[in-house]
Amino acid sequence: MDDRTAGYEPSGPLAALAVNLSARRLVIDRTVRAVREVNKDVPECCDEVRYVSDTVVCRPREDDGGTPWVFTSWGALIASADQVEDAAMYVYTYVSRRPEQARPRVSS
Repeated sequence: MDDRTAGYEPSGPLAALAVNLSARRLVIDRTVRAVREVNKDVPECCDEVRYVSDTVVCRPREDDGGTPWVFTSWGALIASADQVEDAAMYVYTYVSRRPEQARPRVSS
């Protein structure tokens, strides 16, 4: 086991999410406490960001009595950790938007 997977629970909610997202053709990279998903079918905005991606984490949600929830890298709630299908659909949807769909154009 290397540093990227040390502490990773093979039967935990992030493992189930990783399997679900992998089945949807996303490239998955598991780290100690997170799952990074990359959609190589959708190009991103610029040279340093080649594909749409995000890193999700599972942590207790204090205002829900410490129940584990899945969060985006920017801290947005995705779903309760026991709702893997819902979390996978949410993640897949936002990493599948093309740049022109994700950012509204501002008229001059």
